[in-house]
Amino acid sequence: MRLHAIVEELSAARAAVEGGATVVQLRRKGASSDELVEAGRGFGDLEATFVVNDDVEAALRLGAGVHLGRGDLGAERAVAAGLLLGTSAASVEEARAGAALGAAYVGAGPVWASPSKPDADAAIGLDGLAEICRAVSIPVVAIGGVDPSNAADCIGAGAAGVAVIRAARDARALRAAIDAAL
Repeated sequence: MRLHAIVEELSAARAAVEGGATVVQLRRKGASSDELVEAGRGFGDLEATFVVNDDVEAALRLGAGVHLGRGDLGAERAVAAGLLLGTSAASVEEARAGAALGAAYVGAGPVWASPSKPDADAAIGLDGLAEICRAVSIPVVAIGGVDPSNAADCIGAGAAGVAVIRAARDARALRAAIDAAL
């Protein structure tokens, strides 16, 4: 759970894993399940946990875990099928709800404003992240504006790891910052 690299392509996933990513999450907003399955071929061969974003059907077909955002459907189906489930949370209440659904981890944020997701909620900051970490017994992964300069701060606030989109290409520097903070 230390470093989630959220990527669109297998080549980016490979590079992230080579840099130390422990989880690769295939995220292609607007893609159909069939398109995700096609794009996801080969991800399962990487030396990292493979998670599909927002699509339980694609995750089932690929033998992957699934990360569901707030409002996404399918958590019960994912848990019943034995998939690794991650949920998103911007508050303690949402984190607790994800844990109650059977999530294995919570993606908490955005910690800071993120250029990768301009429509994201207001930033929760390190204090909000710390509150979420204290509120649930499952691992919390910080997301939103995380990069090598602030990843250690997330770990210091109690996060088990960080998730990145734009900074996935900096996986080696991110992993070094995370490992140094542990």
